[in-house]
Amino acid sequence: MTDLPSAQRAPVQDFYPTRLRSAPDALWQPRKEAVVKGRELNGPLTRAQLDEFERKGFLFIPNLIRGEELKELRQEMKALMEHDNFRERDFSVTEPESQEIRSLFAVHFLSRRLGELAKDERFAGAARQIIGAEPYVHQSRINYKPGFAGKGFNWHSDFETWHAEDGMPRMHAVSASLILTDNHEFNGPLMLIPGSHEKFVPCLGETPANNHKRSLKAQQVGVPGPQALTELVNEYGIEAPKGKAGGLLLFDCNVLHASNANLSPDPRSNVFFVYNRPDNRCQTPFAAPHRRPGFLVHPPGAQWTPK
Repeated sequence: MTDLPSAQRAPVQDFYPTRLRSAPDALWQPRKEAVVKGRELNGPLTRAQLDEFERKGFLFIPNLIRGEELKELRQEMKALMEHDNFRERDFSVTEPESQEIRSLFAVHFLSRRLGELAKDERFAGAARQIIGAEPYVHQSRINYKPGFAGKGFNWHSDFETWHAEDGMPRMHAVSASLILTDNHEFNGPLMLIPGSHEKFVPCLGETPANNHKRSLKAQQVGVPGPQALTELVNEYGIEAPKGKAGGLLLFDCNVLHASNANLSPDPRSNVFFVYNRPDNRCQTPFAAPHRRPGFLVHPPGAQWTPK
């Protein structure tokens, strides 16, 4: 649990109530923030790419990293995932039914190479153009879905979790996911509902204490209801960006996404950096008793070391 200094406990208006006790009058409410906020800022994305991100809530850039650079990053991921000191630690999350590592968090602190990558203009510059300010890393992680054994993840909005459990006030964050193994239709690629980022879907059910210990393995609280999902999919459809290792997926904090189990022999792995605006730093959680631990929630200028 992470308690907040008294200076950060000033009440902040809750623009997106969620984790409700009873069903709201509407299945969703419209987004209150612009999607792309920094078109005039320097960065690697073209106007057409920013337009696509604004329309769909995500953008896939194939073959961003290749050759020796990609090889080195894959070796770095392997070394981190096989590091004996990282097993059975709070920042290392295993599969629900095995000891295979599912997610490793705070990787830009655990790895100098990934710390450098998080600052790379191809990543941080794209985030700057989208969120409209110099970004900081709110969260980082490696997601690994082993062949045959990797489980899926329920539909959710990252912002709903960050808002409810971490105290992120507004939709000013973006995820950058670099795929480090080929993503294809059989190894559980990320599925997204294009256009769903424009609608916030409140969820039912109060947040249990230490919910992250369960939700990082299999999310059950903070999951949209079937009626809302059905109507959104009927309106927008589902897309699953796929491609060779080295592609980059940028996706809005509020776009609904999920993944199926990996039923192939091919593992699927990605390194994520979540970029947030400094004026949108997390405060008191809006729908949880305490903010989640420090390996999940980094404030601007944070320094973190494993305990």
